[in-house]
Amino acid sequence: MSQLRLSPNDVQFLQDTLITEFKVTNIRLREGEYQHDLAKAIASYQLELQFPHVKDIIQRLYGEEKIEDIAFIRKIQTILKKMERNNVVKILPKGKPWALQRYALSSFSFEDVDKNRVSFATEEQIVQMQDLLLSIGQQGQPTAKLATSKTKIFALVAILIASYAAVLWDLMQPIITPILFIPGFSLAVICSLMLGRTLSRQ
Repeated sequence: MSQLRLSPNDVQFLQDTLITEFKVTNIRLREGEYQHDLAKAIASYQLELQFPHVKDIIQRLYGEEKIEDIAFIRKIQTILKKMERNNVVKILPKGKPWALQRYALSSFSFEDVDKNRVSFATEEQIVQMQDLLLSIGQQGQPTAKLATSKTKIFALVAILIASYAAVLWDLMQPIITPILFIPGFSLAVICSLMLGRTLSRQ
């Protein structure tokens, strides 16, 4: 499969596609014709949160043997290019220079040149896709929380070391300075308690 992991840009594109209403286009999207079939295949991948390249699309529509037909691949690429010019398909940036181009629908609903309204996803499929995107967002949250927690721990440790150093330095002087000792010792105790609480939640 051409797409196994989604970048933040991919997720944003999928979210934008979901909220885009009917797009008016200057090509025909009649069922049974190449444009309709290609759009439907791309939609099926997109609903699975994947962006197919041309060979993925051909395999899903026409079978494994057609992947080896160079002339047929070029024909499909020409049609996809026409669909891109008419705002039906988007060609996404390549992840790597040698990778095949990935395709996506700009919307799941179109009004074609014959004024026919065509949808490539049901309401149920769109809800399922929204749920999948939501679950991806929630999976990213623990990572962000972990990073914040680590930053907090490092800050507490740094303050703790500094306050204990100040207390020890004060104790080593001939005369103990209460203005330095009391706040330093209090801060060390508070940081110790906060650090213990933070670590217990990990």
